[in-house]
Amino acid sequence: MSLTSVLIQTLGGLGLFILGMKTMTDGLQMSAGDRIKKILSAVSSNRLLGFATGAGVTAVVQSSSATTVMLISFVSAGMMTLPQAVGVILGANVGTTVTAQMIAFKLTKLALPAIALGVGLKFFSKKRRNRYIGEIILGFGLLFFGMDIMKTGLSPIKGDPAFISFFTQFDPNSLGGLVFCVLTGAIVTILVQSSSATIGLTMTLASQGLLTFPAALALVMGENIGTTITAQLATIGASNVNAYRAARAHALFNVIGVMIMIIIFPYFVTFVEKATLFMGAGSIAPDADGDMANIGRYIANGHTLFNVVNALVFLIFMPWLIKLAVLISPKEEEGERDDFRMPNFDSRFIDNPIAALTQVRAEVIRMAETAMTTLQNTLDSLQNKDSKRLKKWRVYENHLDAVQKEITAHLTRIYQGDVNEAEAREISSLIRMTNNVERIGDSVENIAIMAEDIIENDIDFSQNAMDDVKNLSNQVVAFLKLVIKGMHRSGPNFMRDAQTIEDNIDFMREEMRQSHIDRLRKGTCTNAPGLMFSDILSNFEKMGDYCYNIAEGIAGIK
Repeated sequence: MSLTSVLIQTLGGLGLFILGMKTMTDGLQMSAGDRIKKILSAVSSNRLLGFATGAGVTAVVQSSSATTVMLISFVSAGMMTLPQAVGVILGANVGTTVTAQMIAFKLTKLALPAIALGVGLKFFSKKRRNRYIGEIILGFGLLFFGMDIMKTGLSPIKGDPAFISFFTQFDPNSLGGLVFCVLTGAIVTILVQSSSATIGLTMTLASQGLLTFPAALALVMGENIGTTITAQLATIGASNVNAYRAARAHALFNVIGVMIMIIIFPYFVTFVEKATLFMGAGSIAPDADGDMANIGRYIANGHTLFNVVNALVFLIFMPWLIKLAVLISPKEEEGERDDFRMPNFDSRFIDNPIAALTQVRAEVIRMAETAMTTLQNTLDSLQNKDSKRLKKWRVYENHLDAVQKEITAHLTRIYQGDVNEAEAREISSLIRMTNNVERIGDSVENIAIMAEDIIENDIDFSQNAMDDVKNLSNQVVAFLKLVIKGMHRSGPNFMRDAQTIEDNIDFMREEMRQSHIDRLRKGTCTNAPGLMFSDILSNFEKMGDYCYNIAEGIAGIK
């Protein structure tokens, strides 16, 4: 077989493997995405529980990169603290080793039956859940079919002197050779953007006798470093410094762990070999066809043991890991918050709806906080007749309009992709929340315009009227604070509290309107200020309605 044919078959098989992994991961996320999100968002500060959660979730979705991107999004949105995220990341590195363990079993005979069954379910089933199951089975079949094609493609070269000479460069017996193997594994994984794919390729090369077990294990260690690039990319445009810190902790965990293993590498190789023999695997020796039949089990176990030992060490030293991550991350900027930064959505993560929607939620929260800022500025200006501070409202209102358009457009792009029913409902809720935040901005604009007239024409309200404005605005501010808190995480009494404030605003507005009529009758209030006062109360009531609509969106009420 020519070199061209070898490359075509090997790369084609690798492509099928990556497609299989992507298809299987997508199917798993689609079928369990809503539960995964709830599990991750409910993680406590207990590092052991976080570790177990990360391992379990990643074992389900079959992608540590997918889990890490979700975590970065959760941290960026303020829905998870840094210690919680780091604990889950440690577990995710262990959970991802399930893929290598699965590959190590000789399941290639099931590849074509799995593809046939998967296609049948995915494209011909009427039930959505069955289509997701079909996607999982199809991905499983493509993964092993790709492995088989890679193995077939590489088989003719295992006796070629030129190729043997090339692969002998991967010699971890010296420090330089060991570092070369680790760096190669890291670079290839960064290029391929899938540690599972590079581990699959490494196992295939080793099974053909082109790589020794120590060389394959060194490459796998490097692949653990290379996979951290996904988390670094996920922080691009993040406004929360904890997102950067979580990504840095992920990289430090793997880099420091590999550095420690380089020091004790010969002992670690011996430990993996003895542990694998103890588990009942045969020795590393060629079979009748010259293939290293059992080496896959050794590589898979080495990958698992590396991550388990590494995670257990860093669970103990997690506070120091976090401190080091903080030290090498961007510093938190002090002073005024950047209220006018436009959303920066990364299209690379649009295929991961959980992460993409969490990023959108973070921007909706920031949009609501901006609405809160302009509301408080306007109220302070009205109370103190401060025209200088009041001038900012136009910039804030224009920004809210622009952000609404950007968020709605991005949610539409997500919806046009492959989303499940729960994600479709969340998209609808986020659009509803975004529209109502923008309407709050419109009501603030109406009050700001009236405040400009009041200040410019030196119009005075009665003391009772000013007290009414202050009391009703306090309720609106409290309501907006409640829904912003609910966007982060709503408590069990969230809708009850929202209903209470909404009823209070309606009741107070009616009482104040009646008091205003009484003041007009008595002559303590004149017509011009009275009309403005009535309009201000109406806008506060509208803001209460908009906040209630947001609360229903948070609670998933149609």
